[in-house]
Amino acid sequence: MSADVLNRPETHKGTGAQKPPQTRGWPLIVVSLVIGLATHGWNMFRYPLYLTDEGIYMEQAWSVLREAKLSPYTYFYDHAPFGWLTIAGWVAILPGGFNAFGNAINTGRVLMLIVHLVSVFLLYEIIRRFTGSKAGAFLAAFVFNVSPLGVYYQRQVLLDNLMMLWILLGLYLLARKDGRIVTVMGAGLCFGLALVTKENALFILPGCAYLLHRAIKSQPNRRFGVSFWWFAALAPVVGYLLFAQIKNELFPQNFNFNLAAATPGDHVSLLYTVWWQLHRNSNSSNGLSFTTLLQASWLFKDRYLLIAGTAVTVLGLFAGRRNKRLRGPMLACALMGVGYGFYLTRSALLDFYIAPMVPLFALNLGMFFGWLTRRTKPAGAAVLVACLLVPVVVMPGGFMVKYNTKGELEFSDAYRLPLTRLQEQQVAWIKANVPPDAKLIIDDDIWVALHDNDPPYKNAHPHYKATSDPDVRDKVFASSWQNVDYVVMSNKMRDALERGGETWIIEAIDQHGETVWQATRGDVSLQIIKIGGTS
Repeated sequence: MSADVLNRPETHKGTGAQKPPQTRGWPLIVVSLVIGLATHGWNMFRYPLYLTDEGIYMEQAWSVLREAKLSPYTYFYDHAPFGWLTIAGWVAILPGGFNAFGNAINTGRVLMLIVHLVSVFLLYEIIRRFTGSKAGAFLAAFVFNVSPLGVYYQRQVLLDNLMMLWILLGLYLLARKDGRIVTVMGAGLCFGLALVTKENALFILPGCAYLLHRAIKSQPNRRFGVSFWWFAALAPVVGYLLFAQIKNELFPQNFNFNLAAATPGDHVSLLYTVWWQLHRNSNSSNGLSFTTLLQASWLFKDRYLLIAGTAVTVLGLFAGRRNKRLRGPMLACALMGVGYGFYLTRSALLDFYIAPMVPLFALNLGMFFGWLTRRTKPAGAAVLVACLLVPVVVMPGGFMVKYNTKGELEFSDAYRLPLTRLQEQQVAWIKANVPPDAKLIIDDDIWVALHDNDPPYKNAHPHYKATSDPDVRDKVFASSWQNVDYVVMSNKMRDALERGGETWIIEAIDQHGETVWQATRGDVSLQIIKIGGTS
């Protein structure tokens, strides 16, 4: 029997739904999960540095559990809240709460590890069910597991990772093709939850919508399926809009969408924030350009995935046209990659915005490999996978090992550097030497560590809140160095202060500050600066 016959899906009578290949390949799934556990779990509490945005999402989850609020500060609809509601739910079931794994961000990173492992299974199954290729599914899962770009960003507590979990779950449900309306409705709900986790999911919508059309095209209940998919996808979004409307925060005061105004009125507004987000570009003070990040960060971390992923995504737009079974899934996956890639080229970016491209590139890579080897025997496909993977994993400068400055072979930074110990030492010094009633300007990475303390540091606030939030800027610090006791500097926080125009904090540091603690490792530098003349 030929490999083409083995890969040809069967059909459920009367429904038009396709059966997946008869065997899942559980050994390959288990191996994929073990690899994912090792690459993403090994040293994840020590590398990379705790990120500002990780701290933001953990402090918002803290506020949900401790204050029954969506944010400890004014919630201005910068993101929909389902992501940190999920994090809050995770923390709530743990006996140790935020400190279950040492500190709040570590606890969030354990959730990210679970999210990654579930995503590995979903990615494998999506490709296996659509292409029938277990080799292609394993290739995608392996790349997803070991990509340095993925290891770096998917360890971090980011909404992007939660968003992609819901996207992959929705794709998996469509890939089941079981002919049931409830399955299609569940896929729509997953996309809706992705949207209220992070709005960037909107750029993946064209590919998802096309896949929906192709996946249920042959089903007799396809009209109901399409209608219920859209109903379920829009339900969370409508709920979010209703939440804002009930709080009278859907529209800005007097429908004023003037972005030049310092404030849209006497209250925050969801639609004003959306309008502001749409007008952000690479010249914005709080973001970088696609070209800058590509050259300075992303290619350095993983040029192999970016080049190969871009190539197979573009090829996927055309490669499956002559194969009726693969035409729809390949084009849909390519459209998802192109859609999100378009977003990256048009918006003001932070470096972790690339995170969703890792599973999208892996998805397109697996789909393309399945199409390419559709007439190849399984043993031949397995050998081809091995030839593709072994060099980039074990060769120096690849995914796992590198030469250091002495010419010695060592593991890559992700598996050996203990960077977060510096941040833990910084927090320990504060708790040992700074009174809890002191007024501190900090970065978000240590916010929960100070506020969930006994006693809490209630006057420790992020630097951008000290310059932009009236409740903090005017009522706590009055924009004056005389009302600051310490400025706790995270790595590259100085750059953020200068880029954001936070001049009064810079003046407090330069003209009235004295460094009382400092730790440096490589290009990572942390400081604690005591501000003189405090009351």
